[in-house]
Amino acid sequence: MELPVVDLSRYLECSGEQLGTDDLLDACREVSRILRETGALLIKDPRCSAQDNDRFIDMMETFFQMPDDFKRLQERPNLHYQVGVTPEGVEVPRSLVDEEMQKTFKTMPKEYKPHIPKGPDHKWRYMWRVGPRPSNTRFKELNSEPVIPEGFPEWQEEMDSWGYKMISAVEAVAEMAAIGFGLPKDAFTSLMKQGPHLLAPTGSDLSCYNKEGTIFAGYHYDLNFLTIHGRSRFPGLYIWLKNGEKVAVKVPVGCLFIQTGKQIEWLTGGECIAGMHEVVVTSKTKDAIKLAKEQNRSLWRVSSTLFAHIASDAELKPLGHFAESSLASNYPAISAGEYVEQELSVINLKGKTGFS
Repeated sequence: MELPVVDLSRYLECSGEQLGTDDLLDACREVSRILRETGALLIKDPRCSAQDNDRFIDMMETFFQMPDDFKRLQERPNLHYQVGVTPEGVEVPRSLVDEEMQKTFKTMPKEYKPHIPKGPDHKWRYMWRVGPRPSNTRFKELNSEPVIPEGFPEWQEEMDSWGYKMISAVEAVAEMAAIGFGLPKDAFTSLMKQGPHLLAPTGSDLSCYNKEGTIFAGYHYDLNFLTIHGRSRFPGLYIWLKNGEKVAVKVPVGCLFIQTGKQIEWLTGGECIAGMHEVVVTSKTKDAIKLAKEQNRSLWRVSSTLFAHIASDAELKPLGHFAESSLASNYPAISAGEYVEQELSVINLKGKTGFS
């Protein structure tokens, strides 16, 4: 299945009064339908260019190629790895410790089964908070000051520039989805204000881990609201649609990929299910490695991921008519920060799970 591409240009150009026009309403309903039915969406946002994405990936390749000792200077385990670097071998895929997921594996058709993780992920990650932080919050460790590595004078400007552009794209999609779901336009974006949004690029060393089937990010869902990625230079991302079908993600040049997280599942009372995904080495990854070697390019697979969050002190609960859903009782009210802390504990970013 090919995921459709939604061009945000028309929505971004429209004024408030134009939102009631049939073509824009249809576009908003299409966004909500795709999120509901597939949990994933390809978008084109004129504010986010392929050149922006390339410049960002160039910088992150340079960082991830640095010696491990240098990278570890940016590590902040005391802050649940929510800022700075997370070394490989720390984050545990949810499916490794979640018994319900492990039961699901056994019932999945062979062609749709994920790769089964045996231990922590073979990926580095850098967490960079984007956007204003609340002056008063019960969740200070989720809203910490950023970490800037030495020797990268462009770091803050580059991280903020790409991060703000991707958040703007998420906000447009969130507004369109809200309208399409029959909610107020700002139903989601009002809850995102001062959220702990994280630009969280991952780095996987394909010069070291290049055997087909190697898992960089084991089968899991994201705990945040919506996740957005720019195009990576190496394939390997697979997602599972709501119907259980496994799909290899191909992001066209100049486009961005969005997937639903657990917080939108909460706010829609289970109407939008958090999208499952994994990143693994495939035969196409190996082909891309061969080409990169021939062209003398970096063999680090960088994903320019951004996790858009609901504000830590805001309440997660089904919104509007979703509160009347038959599944609403599965989503009791909880502060977003409390929910995030519970999830971080499970995947070994807060406390221990037996894998370190």
